[in-house]
Amino acid sequence: MVPSVLVVLAHGFEEIEAIVPIDLIRRSGAKVTVAGLDDMTIMGTHNIPVVCDHSVDECATRSYDCIIIPGGSQGAKNIAASALVMTKIIEVAQSGVVAAICAAPAMVLGGTGLLDGKRVTGFPGTEELCEGLSFTGRSVEIDGNLITAQAAGSAVDFALAIIAKLMGEEQAKAIAERIHYSGK
Repeated sequence: MVPSVLVVLAHGFEEIEAIVPIDLIRRSGAKVTVAGLDDMTIMGTHNIPVVCDHSVDECATRSYDCIIIPGGSQGAKNIAASALVMTKIIEVAQSGVVAAICAAPAMVLGGTGLLDGKRVTGFPGTEELCEGLSFTGRSVEIDGNLITAQAAGSAVDFALAIIAKLMGEEQAKAIAERIHYSGK
């Protein structure tokens, strides 16, 4: 069965943290849906517009094996303010993978309880936004069905960790080889 992945974009998202996972996970053969919060064309933090496949509203009743939340301070704030997206994150977490990078682990997932007792990483300093949260400082952290990553520079490793979780290590290695990625 082909895994289904939902990537939620909100104005002010960090482009690398969204586009790299979208690209690599699509290359892996998974079904990736890019959903826009508030608009179908979402402007990234560096003024790069991305046209989404669907609106968040259209995706609310669909099931996904994974949800990805990119960072970017403003994008993460916008996502955290959406009750619909927060509900979807909790829903996916019940049986699927929740992946967040940069500001998103603390700013979006911090108040959900999903980080409690988990090894987590994210953009340095954002852990101060969540009482009791302590980042490992690693580029990517995997704890059960939670995948977190530090920043834009972690985007390839983040995407490969998601592919490995959803489709196996061999598929992640194949994608890394296909793009001539040699790692850190």
